[in-house]
Amino acid sequence: MKLLSINVGSLCEVLRNGKKVQSGIFKKPVEGPIKLYSLGLQGDYQANKKLHGGADKAVCVYPAEYYDLWRNELMKPELSFGDFGENFTTLGLRENTVCIGDRFRIGAAEVIVTQPREPCVTLNARFGLVDLAKRFQSSGRSGFYFSVIKEGTLSRGDEIKCVFKDKNKVFVSEFNHVLNGSSGVEDIVRRASKVSALPKKLKNKLLKRLSSLES
Repeated sequence: MKLLSINVGSLCEVLRNGKKVQSGIFKKPVEGPIKLYSLGLQGDYQANKKLHGGADKAVCVYPAEYYDLWRNELMKPELSFGDFGENFTTLGLRENTVCIGDRFRIGAAEVIVTQPREPCVTLNARFGLVDLAKRFQSSGRSGFYFSVIKEGTLSRGDEIKCVFKDKNKVFVSEFNHVLNGSSGVEDIVRRASKVSALPKKLKNKLLKRLSSLES
């Protein structure tokens, strides 16, 4: 497993639903070494703090394996790492192999998987497509977020080492089914409600859903 690209972005204007808004979705690769702090990468910015960034979403991760699929599907052969707004473009970390609560060491930093990415309409604006965020979500190729356990310096090309596997084994791909409102997810909800790394807001929603399922 490897960190293929580290991507950061400054705030810039994007036209979203006919209005100009500030966004940090335009990320560009950097070589490093670069410092990873508890709230994200040095020099990286987010405009909407309610939806992006923060301790539970300090790092947005996207698998490099999907880029060729999107290049073909979107007919955009020029797509390059960071174009989907991710901070880390990785090799060997996919939603059907990574569990919420899994911990990894990258360079001198340690991180933990907290939740899948739920792309917002800014992704649509970024590419000038009205349905890309929905297509991202339904495709299962969502990416996910890291929270930072240990701050540290890292560089492009660093090895990613798994240092802990969460015992509840809730794969990111499974949790995407919960977020997408799929049926027959009772067991996933039950296991996910026990994952300590899951953000409190999401966990509370799961507990309410579990209570309704069992009533």
